[in-house]
Amino acid sequence: MITVEHLYKSFEDKEVLKDINAVFRDGEVNLIIGQSGSGKTVFMKNIVGLFEPTKGRVLYDNRDFVSMTKKEKIMLRREMGMIFQNAALFDSLTVLDNVMFPLDMFSDKSYEDRRKRALECLARVNLQGAEDKYPGEISGGMQKRVAIARAIVLEPKYLFCDEPNSGLDPKTSIVIDELISGITHEDKITTIVNTHDMNSVMGIGENITFICEGRAEWQGSNKEIMDADNKNLSDFIFASDILRQAKQLHDAQRKG
Repeated sequence: MITVEHLYKSFEDKEVLKDINAVFRDGEVNLIIGQSGSGKTVFMKNIVGLFEPTKGRVLYDNRDFVSMTKKEKIMLRREMGMIFQNAALFDSLTVLDNVMFPLDMFSDKSYEDRRKRALECLARVNLQGAEDKYPGEISGGMQKRVAIARAIVLEPKYLFCDEPNSGLDPKTSIVIDELISGITHEDKITTIVNTHDMNSVMGIGENITFICEGRAEWQGSNKEIMDADNKNLSDFIFASDILRQAKQLHDAQRKG
């Protein structure tokens, strides 16, 4: 579990995050949502240590990441897996070598054991037979699946996903969502996904934190979000005609 307590972040005289409190639970898909410029990306970067909070605490199973020494932070980062918006694969490495890269860096296992583990992770994301291809030879959706395999190869306790569906078509996005959700539940990982994809929110959002103008204005599940009493959240969710119509139907069914 990751707990954020009274988190503030300023850049010079501009306060971007303001007294954020949030809990991200084990074995659940935790989403951070909000409009562009709301502060959600800065929030995630503070959680993973890419930014240093101006004030506040970030607790990984009661271990305060902010107050750790440099060595302690390095050790904790080995418990983290990360999926970047653009997959961030090495173009000069094969799919298998990309997945093996964290093992080559941090594991003392034999080459055969590292290779076996990487192939297991590729199988989990349904990429059997793609290990000898290069990133330029596979689709964007397959690249994201390779990124997921690489992120879990060290068996992380915490998984961070930055806009994992960016640039993908709706059908492929659902595949990525289902993979992230399945791995989260099977491995009991604390997964945090930074997204503005409302299909992800409604499909896999078990614990959602809504950020607006640097504040955490609402936290709840996708089952509760339709009835949330927060105007900023409603404006964000129901910006599209399809979701607005879904909201109207939901309200009508409740009244009827």
